Amino acid sequence: MNLISPQCHSNSHVFHTLGRLLPLTLTSPPPVQTFSVPPSHPKCDPLPWRGHIWLAQVSTSGYFFASLLLILKLILSPLLCPSIDVKKDWSDHALWWEKKKTWLLKTHWTLDKYGIQADARLLFTPQHKLLRLQLPNMKHMKVKVNFSDRVFKAVSDICKTFNIRHPEELSLLRKPRDPKKKKKKLEEAEEDDLDIYSSPGLYSKTMTPTYDSRDGSPLSPTSAWFGDSPLSEGNPSILAVSQPISSPDILVKLYKPQSLLDKAKINQGWLDSSRSLMEQDVKENEVLLLRFKYHSFFDLNPKYDAIRVNQLYEQAKWAILLEEIECTEEEMMMFAALQYHINKLSIMSSDNHMNNSEKEVDEVDAALSDLEITLEGGKTSNTLGDITSIPELADYVKVFKPKKLTLKGYKQYWCTFKDITISCYKSKEEAHGTPAHQMNLRGCEVTPDVNISGQKFNIKLLIPVADGMNEIWLRCDTEKQYAHWMAACRLASKGKTMADSSYNLEVQNILSFLKMQHMNPDPQFIEPITTDINPECLVSPRYLKKYKNKQISARILEAHQNVAQMSLIEAKMRFIQAWQSLPEFGITHFLGGKREELIGITYNRLIRMDASTGDAIKTWRFSNMKQWNVNWEIKMVTVEFADEPSLSFICAEVDCKVVHEFIGGYIFLSTRAKDQNESLDEEMFYKLTSGWV
Repeated sequence: MNLISPQCHSNSHVFHTLGRLLPLTLTSPPPVQTFSVPPSHPKCDPLPWRGHIWLAQVSTSGYFFASLLLILKLILSPLLCPSIDVKKDWSDHALWWEKKKTWLLKTHWTLDKYGIQADARLLFTPQHKLLRLQLPNMKHMKVKVNFSDRVFKAVSDICKTFNIRHPEELSLLRKPRDPKKKKKKLEEAEEDDLDIYSSPGLYSKTMTPTYDSRDGSPLSPTSAWFGDSPLSEGNPSILAVSQPISSPDILVKLYKPQSLLDKAKINQGWLDSSRSLMEQDVKENEVLLLRFKYHSFFDLNPKYDAIRVNQLYEQAKWAILLEEIECTEEEMMMFAALQYHINKLSIMSSDNHMNNSEKEVDEVDAALSDLEITLEGGKTSNTLGDITSIPELADYVKVFKPKKLTLKGYKQYWCTFKDITISCYKSKEEAHGTPAHQMNLRGCEVTPDVNISGQKFNIKLLIPVADGMNEIWLRCDTEKQYAHWMAACRLASKGKTMADSSYNLEVQNILSFLKMQHMNPDPQFIEPITTDINPECLVSPRYLKKYKNKQISARILEAHQNVAQMSLIEAKMRFIQAWQSLPEFGITHFLGGKREELIGITYNRLIRMDASTGDAIKTWRFSNMKQWNVNWEIKMVTVEFADEPSLSFICAEVDCKVVHEFIGGYIFLSTRAKDQNESLDEEMFYKLTSGWV
């Protein structure tokens, strides 16, 4: 190596070196070093290499010139002059090229290969920095994150710290700014409930943490394993137990999207999963939102996912309270009743957990019981039925096809549902002839329109045709009939028949969802209104304006009778399932090329939507997709399908990489299977979601 005398630039020195980029080591906070090569130094022994270098002083600037890298490696080592009291572990430090937004991590590359010139300015900085995360439960935590890792890997590490399985479903989102509020006030609100959390990680290679299936608290071996972390039995409520909203002022401070366009603007803030935090201008101590990005929740098991279930419940709760997703009045009261029930049980669970240091649970017997159920194939029906025949539905159903300049008028038909097709006949006697109407439901949009008190059980179908979507309405007479036809329609939209194993489960879920919305007619079973119920924290502002607090409290307590017997975990799971049953669930909105149009992306389809009403104009299923292309220059995404015209749209006001990543991410999630191990195929994710610009 040739070493030339330094040239002075302000408080730093430039060394011109020839050689390769070597590994570098330093800890935070990094003292910035200024180096010189004096002819002699009486206080230090010379270092044993060609050319003698001594550490002369420590300055406050964090910038280095590129040619100092080799010298840093040689100086900041065990050979450091012993008379200078600066001994640190520098192994977490690396060089950051600020101008090019690049980490210099490939230590086998030469400086010339990186394109670094003598005037290049580099930051010598720790790779792990503090990040302030707002979790789905709106609590803030400080976590050390690797700012040089790709966001996908960084989120995986965060989820390991918090013991959240399937981290591929989550990502980081920039905090939306409310244009009506000042920046300072928002920052003050963030400081109020900041918690400190910096754990090396809770995953074990030999043990999976387990939780009580009723209240979600860690079982005794898990509590002991957590040790002194905030998830230990000394304070289990941080992540796994829901905390009631303490004041309605919290809701007032949070940003509420007023329209579909506002929702689309929020989605501009998703970080690029294939780039690092530093590459995306994320600063140390910046606030980012940790959220479930992809609404496809795989293998949700209360025994292992108490924290994941609770955070999902919290994200669903805040989405409903902030009106990010629409729901009917009866559904809102059902959600409020579940939330009230969960709040009560959470307080009781925390008190019980503090009083009982260890649960009397025989973990070995529980594990053997689970193994026995697994080996026997779980619960099976006593009667398998005829597996060679596909179930059918046949009943009188009212059908309506809206047309312009006409009022709604339902006409009764004898309808048969076979495979994925509905055939309508004028009477039961004509069922063997030619149908008056026939509808193939593959790829259709299915939307419920239900009012329990009004005994209205409608199903809205948007069936794809060459020039758009045909709108058809079905009206059922009873809850049971509605549940069977709704379940069949949902499966048919995915190309599945009633022979699918999920059909009966779907019917039961719909019936239980309807049952929770029933109002108890007998007032003697309704709790008296007490001070512990705060309707301002349980329902969205829309209904607070419509009704008085006493009226809302009475309706919540009335709806509470339908869920009062549920355990804590069961209530949270029901809340999540009810959230998933809402028509707008899982639709991520983006502005399309035209101002009046939106593009919606869900786990199984793309939707072109009307920006003002939210109605679907056209739907495309991922199962029918051949490939998709991205033109990075004009920000255009083109999706090609097997048997229909391709879809092209311009990504307005959002990086097309975000849209591309949503499509590829959902394709990646669809490849998961329960027989796979829990290790993530990161390379496959990057192949499907990464791009080049």
